[in-house]
Amino acid sequence: MSAIEMIAVTDVGRKRDHNEDCVGIDADNGIAVLADGMGGHNAGEVASAMAVDMVSRLLKEGLSHIGEGELDDETGFSKEAVLARKSAVTANNAIIEAAQANPECAGMGTTLVTAVFYGDRVAVSHVGDSRMYLLRNEYLSHVTEDHSLIQEQVRRGLLTAEDARNSSIKNLVTRALGVEKDVEADVVEDIALVGDIYMMCSDGLTDVVPDEAVRLTMIEHSKNFKVCAQALIDLANDAGGPDNISVILIRVNGSLSRKKGFFARLFGGK
Repeated sequence: MSAIEMIAVTDVGRKRDHNEDCVGIDADNGIAVLADGMGGHNAGEVASAMAVDMVSRLLKEGLSHIGEGELDDETGFSKEAVLARKSAVTANNAIIEAAQANPECAGMGTTLVTAVFYGDRVAVSHVGDSRMYLLRNEYLSHVTEDHSLIQEQVRRGLLTAEDARNSSIKNLVTRALGVEKDVEADVVEDIALVGDIYMMCSDGLTDVVPDEAVRLTMIEHSKNFKVCAQALIDLANDAGGPDNISVILIRVNGSLSRKKGFFARLFGGK
């Protein structure tokens, strides 16, 4: 049994003619990445694919150079978390440059949520309104907080969660890759317990499926990730499927110890 079990599924939905979401998983290295692209002339799918490809590659390369769980002196975060955040910034700059060099890609951008599991911990970096949830002991909680105009209003007490669900501006994000050079990726770190199930998703799921329905579906199908992921996709499509839908499910079966890279061993990495 693998220490970390993952599955990724993406679906075009019922209303769109192409899929601008992109997902990537690497269970051996504890990496999961999800992006929801935006922009005309199919440019959104270019941005999301660039983000997932670049972040996945930078994480895999970077993790081999650091000792597991080492703290960054400047930020106090784990080096895994710092690497995830820096990878998002690098992807952001690459997307901006690609948009400037290719007129057909002008205005493209993407959300991003990234998870790196190491030892008995998880580091999460995110930009935009793609989410990560945690199901622990049948209780579903948000790991990330949306970077969106509607979430800002909820946080300030101007709207209730129910009002937010029915708002016409719920898809207006306040942060995204490809928009500004000084993008800020938020970082969350936590202990990952055996039995925990994490779910990453695009807003094609959460815009039309209430959290309680997500929770009950994850509980009902927790032993079969393939069935669970498809059931979540089906819920969104049954609710009209107005957007692309992407889901990554992650189960913690044990502590993940990655193999130390040459440079980490050479320079005293743990």
